[in-house]
Amino acid sequence: MNRKTLVLPAVVGLLAPVLAACGGSDGGSDAIVVGTTDQFSASADNPAPLDPAIGYEAGVWNVLRQTVQTLTHIPRGGGEPVPEAAESCEFTDHENESYRCKLREGLTFADGTPLTPQDVKYSVQRVIDIKDESGPVGLLDNIDAIETKGEREIVFHLSTPDATFPYKLATPAAGIVQKDKYPAKSAREGFQVDGSGPYTMEPEVKDDQVVKVVFTRNPKYKGDLKILNEKVELDLFPDAEAMGRALDDKKIDMMTRTMSPEQSQKLLVEPKEGIKLTEMPSLAISYLAFNTEAPAVKDKAVRRAMAQVIDRGAIAGEVYGSTAEPLYSLIPTGITGHTNSFFNTYGEPDTEAAAETLRKAGISTPVSFTMHYTTDHYGPATGTEFKALAKQLNDSELFDVTVEGVPWSEFRPAQRKGEYAVYGMGWFPDFPDPDNYTAPFLGRNNFLNTPYSSALTQNTLIPQSRSAADRSTASRTFEQIQDIVAEDVPILPVWQGKQYVASRDGLTGVEWAVNSSADLQLWELGHGTS
Repeated sequence: MNRKTLVLPAVVGLLAPVLAACGGSDGGSDAIVVGTTDQFSASADNPAPLDPAIGYEAGVWNVLRQTVQTLTHIPRGGGEPVPEAAESCEFTDHENESYRCKLREGLTFADGTPLTPQDVKYSVQRVIDIKDESGPVGLLDNIDAIETKGEREIVFHLSTPDATFPYKLATPAAGIVQKDKYPAKSAREGFQVDGSGPYTMEPEVKDDQVVKVVFTRNPKYKGDLKILNEKVELDLFPDAEAMGRALDDKKIDMMTRTMSPEQSQKLLVEPKEGIKLTEMPSLAISYLAFNTEAPAVKDKAVRRAMAQVIDRGAIAGEVYGSTAEPLYSLIPTGITGHTNSFFNTYGEPDTEAAAETLRKAGISTPVSFTMHYTTDHYGPATGTEFKALAKQLNDSELFDVTVEGVPWSEFRPAQRKGEYAVYGMGWFPDFPDPDNYTAPFLGRNNFLNTPYSSALTQNTLIPQSRSAADRSTASRTFEQIQDIVAEDVPILPVWQGKQYVASRDGLTGVEWAVNSSADLQLWELGHGTS
């Protein structure tokens, strides 16, 4: 989400294996309790972390999806978006530039206020107008005009053809909010979220940080989702170990983001009585990114040499074991259009070839810089990964690399400001399409705020790829984009992940509660027998 910040096959609707457990926590409540290591903090740099116009990371979106309704949503098991708050949606032209939705009859927000097409227009327009530098505006920046018709219709006029637009309307970036609770030109500060989604929410906050979110079924909800429970508590833990202890002690029913590789491996090898491990399809990737104006890495020869030295297989195998595999492209294995561009360009790790790359470019060695990573956003193995990456680079004697870990609340603002020459991030896709592995990194208003720009990619290839209604026909265009990334190396993909969820016996719906994009779908959970 970042997203923003962590692989789906060409058949996007691949279903998760049904390994779900069948009783709940011992808390004496009917609430289902779910654990996460996501953290939501308010600060001077980010006073409104849960505003749909501001929040753009997987954990934030997992709160918003339970509370804020969207016109469309991705159905259970994947596939193309279907109507949610809408009764119907469709392109009205052959060029995919005009998209019309008709709202369901009788929609209201949770407080009973009627939900109208004007509310939809207001909600989307405020994301565009606020244009937060870390927010999701890039998903909506090709909207040219929004037109409301009568009591239930709304039409989006796009500046360029975009076959992925129905997917974008399924994201919290297009979440529908109330005018009297969300200012038009500024963010709604704090942690409260209000909408027309399947749940209302109540955050518990301590020292400007959320410690728990209580989701209660919204009796006024009208939409496409079937809600299988009355209440879910999302408990926030400081780390995976604390979350694991809570599961063992029956204080939570399920732990999701982010289990450590050690936890997953141990449960795979030594299952615990009363606990089931569910492996699910995953679209998560991890990568190094560059401030291409930073002196140490401004010359692409340095970035290319790093691509030649780094051993992705060793990183995946030694740090993450069976929970990750090496990645040789921004678009992961299985997504339509994937090609192993980095492997095709550089082959196996080769220090001599890297030395020659630097020598030809007149780069003095060792090249010195610091790699930054976030200590509390992508899981406990991140620090180990970056020490291993630095060791590989330093062992080549071509680089002199130090590593520095920074909390996410400091990391993200500094990264956006260009303070880091080299930094590590992960990506959980907004929607399962190759466009969402390219445009957010390489297009205008990209969420990294990178100085890198490829005119061919931005002006020709990305627009060309979006014009294809049949996404498979855009494969060649996406291959070209991946080859350009391998040539210029503004981003260096490292690994793609697998996704595991651990749950206690008696909890049903686990196999549907987290989809391949790491979206929590808490309405799928229930108490019962398997």
